[in-house]
Amino acid sequence: AVFIGSGAGLPMFMGIEGETLAGVYSANEYLTRINLMKAYREGYDTPLKISGSAAIIGGGNVAMDAARCAKRMGAKHVYVLYRRDEEEMPARKEEVHHAKEEGIEFMLLTNPVRVLDDGTGKVGGLECVKMRLTAPDESGRRAPKVVEGSNFVMDVDTVVMSLGTSPNPLIRSTTPGLETNKKGCLQVDEETMATSREGVYAGGDAVTGAATVILAMGAGKKAAASMHEYLTKKHSK
Repeated sequence: AVFIGSGAGLPMFMGIEGETLAGVYSANEYLTRINLMKAYREGYDTPLKISGSAAIIGGGNVAMDAARCAKRMGAKHVYVLYRRDEEEMPARKEEVHHAKEEGIEFMLLTNPVRVLDDGTGKVGGLECVKMRLTAPDESGRRAPKVVEGSNFVMDVDTVVMSLGTSPNPLIRSTTPGLETNKKGCLQVDEETMATSREGVYAGGDAVTGAATVILAMGAGKKAAASMHEYLTKKHSK
């Protein structure tokens, strides 16, 4: 039997022009360079641009972390761009409050459409559009729509994409018969954590997408019990 607990460590990007320019980071990479690779300490050679102004794209807890780190790394202005309003922002209210206390500037109902090149292959600005929210649909969720003709350019030299993560496609793309959902997460029986392949179980972010440690731990314990039962039955035949 095999348990897959490979997580959801593949950063998501927007697919807009200019995302490959120097100065565009995923939040994972940005925070890893600062915290684990100690870019905040003098004497460490971890490459990280100390920005004049930084734009953080996203509205979750990780976006708040990236924004506050950018501020502490010396950025003059740090903007959090989110395409919905503050009420719909997924970050904990405490995280948003603390970011505001630290001087982070929130640009709500705003969405990037292009990262501009400064002429040397580096970020030279960020073209954005304003958004508006439609009336609530059947689920109660309001959809963001572009306000036509609202394009404007922000003067930033660092862009951090904090749009969440997804499971790495390597396992699912090389394993026939392993079913996944449209987000690329492994599909399992919620009672046993069994996948569509016999003897293969999975849990954690590889199944749920980015979630909490405690949920992943619970999935691991549930899968362990199921695997024990599976192996016991198999060897008793």
